[in-house]
Amino acid sequence: MKLIQLPTQAFEQRLLEEMNENPALEAGKEEEYETDEYANDDYDDYDDAESDRIEAEDINIDEYLSDDDTPDYKTQVNNYSDDEERETPFAAPISFHQDLINQLNTFILNDEEREIAEFLVGSIDDMGYIRRSISDIVDDMAFTQGIYTDEAMVEKMMTVIHELEPSGVGARDLQECLLLQLKHKTPTEYVDLAIDIIENQFDAFTKKHYDKLLQKYSVSNEQLKKAIHEIERLNPKPGGSFTGNNKVTENIVPDFAIRIIDGELELTLNGRNAPSLHVSKDYQEMMQTYKDSRDKSSAQKDAVQFIKQKLDSAKWFIDAIRQRQETLFVTMNAIMHYQEEYFLDGDETKLKPMILKDIADMVGLDISTISRVANSKYVETPYGTKLIKEFFSEAMKNDQGEDVSTLEIKKILKNTIEEEDKKKPLPDDQLAEILKEKGYPIARRTIAKYREQLDIPVARMRKKI
Repeated sequence: MKLIQLPTQAFEQRLLEEMNENPALEAGKEEEYETDEYANDDYDDYDDAESDRIEAEDINIDEYLSDDDTPDYKTQVNNYSDDEERETPFAAPISFHQDLINQLNTFILNDEEREIAEFLVGSIDDMGYIRRSISDIVDDMAFTQGIYTDEAMVEKMMTVIHELEPSGVGARDLQECLLLQLKHKTPTEYVDLAIDIIENQFDAFTKKHYDKLLQKYSVSNEQLKKAIHEIERLNPKPGGSFTGNNKVTENIVPDFAIRIIDGELELTLNGRNAPSLHVSKDYQEMMQTYKDSRDKSSAQKDAVQFIKQKLDSAKWFIDAIRQRQETLFVTMNAIMHYQEEYFLDGDETKLKPMILKDIADMVGLDISTISRVANSKYVETPYGTKLIKEFFSEAMKNDQGEDVSTLEIKKILKNTIEEEDKKKPLPDDQLAEILKEKGYPIARRTIAKYREQLDIPVARMRKKI
């Protein structure tokens, strides 16, 4: 992947890998040297013969041809005296499935039952479900584990699995998952009603046919509302809530920061995107020493070829990072000025229509380069951290014939839906009429497309009692 595509954290990893692989690349500011031979790229002419004789210690061939390229910092952990007491902390968090196995130890099971129960635990996915039929499980145990049983025994062990925590684990579908959790609750009028709804009217519940439920159970709106509240408090993914899963949550590290100082916008590039790097002085001096030597053995030529390759690679990488920094900054700077009105007050309706070509023309770069910058980079603003590609949008005409951003239209659509009466949510054709009255003549199918992009369900699914 090209450097320009990498967000800050991935770029840091790429930088670390390059420094581990190339000893000629060093971090930090370069010291002042008495000589400046390398700056003139004289090392390209390393076959020149000079009058001074090379000494054996000037180039240690073994040092550069050895297979042991382990960086010094990786061995520092061993740099303790024998008298020092060393303790290595080790964290071994328990896994979701191991926790379930441990819970099985609290049940009195014979060997056959335990084998089946443990196999069922192994069939539970990360969300807490067993998404396989009983017959498939019976066949799989016979073919892969040599465990011969029948469906009745597996069903019996399934009831044991359903007693494990978190409640709802081992369910075969959402309906069973919700039922298991409800049946673990303390019985009340509303819990009992919720169980009946999930058990016998699940389709009507999922489609939010509340009128049908009111008629079916002859209950008041308030009673049905409380029963549904019991259901809404359940966890549809019991496995996902287990703290021992140890799933890594990647924190967003903004690549840029925009601040308002005395009414003016100021853009800065995250310092982690601009590391101080330089070519190793030691490698430069070894190259110069070889150049100045008269006698050049075959082994020395092989070594210096290795050194030259590392120097070339280090110089290329430093230039690539410098180019990356410049491209990132000029691109984001153009975006900031293009959307200046928005960045000054945070009003999303002030976002202008902006496509990749607009920015590419401003900075003189390819559209593909702008796309790489926008797709994976974040900017910290006074209004939160934003993904840069969110500032790009197509243009549409309002009733005045003016170009407006589709982002502005989506914002108005979202606000309209948030303010609707949830007992009578607005269908797409009515939303289209409302936006038309506000000056945005949009077809119903376009409303549906924008609503889906905003992850907003259809009117029927937004209905509440």
